[in-house]
Amino acid sequence: MKRRNILSLLLAAAAAGSILTGCSGSAPAQSTAAESTAASSAAETATIEPFTQEEATTDKETAEANPSAPGARQPVDPSVTVRVGSLKGPTSMGLVELMDKSEKGEALCSYEFTMVAAADELLGKMVSKELDIALVPANVASVLYNKTEGGISVIDINTLGVLDIVASDDSIKSMADLKGKTVYATGKGTTPDYVVHYLLQANGLTDEDVKLEFKSEPAEVAALLKEQPDAVAMLPQPFVTAACAQNENLKIVLDLTKEWQAVQGEGGSQLVTGVTVVRNEYLQENKPAVDAFLAEHKDSAAFANEDPDAASELIAAAGIIEKAPVAKKALPYCNIVCITGSDMKEALSGYLQVLFDQDPQSVGGKLPEDGFYYTAE
Repeated sequence: MKRRNILSLLLAAAAAGSILTGCSGSAPAQSTAAESTAASSAAETATIEPFTQEEATTDKETAEANPSAPGARQPVDPSVTVRVGSLKGPTSMGLVELMDKSEKGEALCSYEFTMVAAADELLGKMVSKELDIALVPANVASVLYNKTEGGISVIDINTLGVLDIVASDDSIKSMADLKGKTVYATGKGTTPDYVVHYLLQANGLTDEDVKLEFKSEPAEVAALLKEQPDAVAMLPQPFVTAACAQNENLKIVLDLTKEWQAVQGEGGSQLVTGVTVVRNEYLQENKPAVDAFLAEHKDSAAFANEDPDAASELIAAAGIIEKAPVAKKALPYCNIVCITGSDMKEALSGYLQVLFDQDPQSVGGKLPEDGFYYTAE
């Protein structure tokens, strides 16, 4: 691959945000709500324990009495505003409870939320310091880290995999079954491209065995599936649901998150879709606010998984998915999590290593250093 300037790489990598633009529908899927909740629960030991306003008051009193006391949580300065940007899709779905609390004045911090459709909008706002925290595609976080020369840190993983192979062909039960077929997809040169190539190679297939035909937008692939009922495609949610709704014979035949796990094996990396990053300048000046956001983000992600009825109403009200019933059906497929600490570092570093091995430019030319991973300790 020819070298490109880093800004072009940044914008190209931002296209990976297409896999985070939404998640909806009632399409049959191999992942379940229980699995999604389990993914969040599995990170319990690595996530920050949530704390209530009463606990925050107690922490404030403790910190004032003895700021160096072990475990004393530093109080949040009420004059500090946390400006948070997210993508219209699963990342924002995991924030809706916090958005609601903030609107009601019940959050621990003063928040300003910005929700956009494309990752490059968030990146521009982070570089221009219009945002303090942003929820972005995983590889884009690495590109941004290299672009800003270590100016940002990742504080949590907010979503795992949302990519699927869809087809009406019941004979497709493994990656090996794609041999000799054409797979339509989007995101050439970005996360979907790297993921599918990695999985094909791991299953003994080459570019000669499977033809990948990339289109400009997921909607174009969905339209093609409607016109060609026997076509095979790799799509993210919500386009999987839309395509299946247009063709009753179409179904999810391969869950790429499960395929990734099968290749990586026990203890291997996870297929990471989205992460949350913070500007280090802001973190250094407002660490209590960042830690409070992490605690509230964890609560909000758990709410999305554990109370789909209430969460779906908030998702619809926020305009992420138009109708609450559709949002409710979408939630189990969105893999909303809040993974922090060593578990975050292990999962994300392993994922970035796979992308780096495919193409170093996919992560900004080099892997991030240890300072990229914030442990909140």
